[in-house]
Amino acid sequence: MASARPPAESAPPPFSLLLREIGRIVDWRRTAAPRWHPDAVGGGRPVLVLPGFLASDLSTRPLRLALRQAGFAAYGWGQGRNFGLRADTLPRIDALVGRLSERHGEPVALVGWSLGGLIAREYAKQAPERVAQVVTLGSPFSGDIRANNAWRLYELIARHKVDAPPLPCALDEKPPVATTAIWSRRDGVVAAASARGKAGERDRAVEVGCGHIEMVYTPEAQRAVIAALA
Repeated sequence: MASARPPAESAPPPFSLLLREIGRIVDWRRTAAPRWHPDAVGGGRPVLVLPGFLASDLSTRPLRLALRQAGFAAYGWGQGRNFGLRADTLPRIDALVGRLSERHGEPVALVGWSLGGLIAREYAKQAPERVAQVVTLGSPFSGDIRANNAWRLYELIARHKVDAPPLPCALDEKPPVATTAIWSRRDGVVAAASARGKAGERDRAVEVGCGHIEMVYTPEAQRAVIAALA
């Protein structure tokens, strides 16, 4: 007897979408700056952008440039490549957010791509008074934590199970601040339902038409982030 297929919301994206993502890595490397000039709506408000798994501040540079064009004070996390959750991940984020909050005299908005979004959500639960809001980009906070095409590689490199991280996590629990989940049906890494979330797990869900890798450099995704922050 054939085994039952997993429900759509718990299945990772199809292989065809994953192959498309690989091609988009080349496009990202060709993209040095945003190709549009948004209205300056940021008013100098601080925004911390957290990279995804195996990514660094170099990967999020196009998004940070777009945010600066829109009038935000955008910062990278300054911690090199994101190799996964560590026991000291949240304390390190707290130290950085504390410095930015003191510098600007107000809470800091967090924008997290993929794993960076999970970190942002968990930190906002720990220190909501320091966080203005959280915007996630293709972050798998809802449903099956293995509904993606990255969990096996994550476990290999991070050296812990995705469902047994080295710090307390309740991924689907909404932080006590405003949250926007940006997601895509064309995401080849994270299942759309996992990144979209359900009512009560986030405040708003915004669909974009790009893939997972493109979420930090396409004008459509950049506009969605700026609209959420504005």
